[in-house]
Amino acid sequence: MMKFKRQSVLFLTILVILATLSKLVFATKIEWSGLSPIYAIALLSGMLTKNKSTSFAFPLLSLFISDLIIQGLYLGQMFPFAGFYSGQVVNYSLLIGITFIGWLLKGNNYSSLAIGSLLSPTVFFLLSNFSVWALSDFQYYSKSLGGLLACLEAGIPFYENSLIATFAFTPIILVIYHQIFEKKTSLILS
Repeated sequence: MMKFKRQSVLFLTILVILATLSKLVFATKIEWSGLSPIYAIALLSGMLTKNKSTSFAFPLLSLFISDLIIQGLYLGQMFPFAGFYSGQVVNYSLLIGITFIGWLLKGNNYSSLAIGSLLSPTVFFLLSNFSVWALSDFQYYSKSLGGLLACLEAGIPFYENSLIATFAFTPIILVIYHQIFEKKTSLILS
């Protein structure tokens, strides 16, 4: 069983707060949907965390706990949609994939951060929209190239917001990580 240190619990708590607040503020407005720290959390978890099992824990627990909070608010009729929904396992799986991207880009330079911040939402967008297209019935998207392109086109606003959010949250989370674990403020990977 994985054991968390006090610093890890504090860091996870901050990540959950960021993920939950972004859902509460942005998710209900379609034009702001996708503005979330979750890709930055997964990317940096893969890049910074030395223990591979812990690197999965931060993004998965951040997403799960924030989804649990949203679900509770939904059940209490204080939020317009559920935190848990069908097909959600695809999103969790893709989040694990973003953590793998972080592993592959480990390095102490800004270019790896920039590449990861571009790759993470791009890979998620392509694979999640492909799965929506592949798994949906004909009512939404035809099983043709045109249907796939329509599905991708429908996701572009979400993709644009997720790019903005990943580039914005990556340095914020990196500074928080260094402050908690190293007692210094830094924008570099170490």
